[in-house]
Amino acid sequence: MLKIDGLTYTYHAKSTPCPYHFSLKANKGETVGILGESGSGKSTMLDLIAGFLEPHSGDILLDSEALLALPIEKRPVTILFQQHNLFEHLSVKKNILLGISPHGKSTPETDEKISEILEEMGLAEHLDKLPSALSGGQQQRVALARALLRKKPILLLDEPFSGLDRKTRLEMLSLVQTITQREGLHTIMVTHETEDCELIADRVYKMKNGTLLPTNPESLQEKA
Repeated sequence: MLKIDGLTYTYHAKSTPCPYHFSLKANKGETVGILGESGSGKSTMLDLIAGFLEPHSGDILLDSEALLALPIEKRPVTILFQQHNLFEHLSVKKNILLGISPHGKSTPETDEKISEILEEMGLAEHLDKLPSALSGGQQQRVALARALLRKKPILLLDEPFSGLDRKTRLEMLSLVQTITQREGLHTIMVTHETEDCELIADRVYKMKNGTLLPTNPESLQEKA
């Protein structure tokens, strides 16, 4: 289980400092939806989990292992953003390769893994294309493929599908749900769309006045 326990953070640079408070849990194979307005603190929580920010108090636990002491590169986390996930000057293959090979060097094993994930994503014929030759949905599929090949148990989604048309967005959500369940991931999805949560989230939280609150505490207790 992934557990965010009493995590707090304050942006003191703001004219009016706003303290944020985060607590949630996600079982293996679950998708947790996070709703809230822009600037409410949703992305701040993802930054804390990934290690981009350091909390003032609280803890992050994965199967009882504390993650806060780990540097960014050691955390079992992959994060997918709304945009700028790919290197425009690199081919699809090389973009994905960077997720599993620090030096970007391919081997027969990595080539096989990339071919398999692109086949699943419906992108097998785009292996050697640059991102600019792909649609927005295809680009996000490539980014998701790279994230999944990293084999990290925590997947953070920072509204990566909000710029896509509804049909493509629903396809991507279904793909995330399938892979989360199959691979036993702990997926946290930040979104503006209530429909996203209704479709794939096992638990739903909402940011309100700087605090992350469950939208249905009773159902969350049943899933615990």
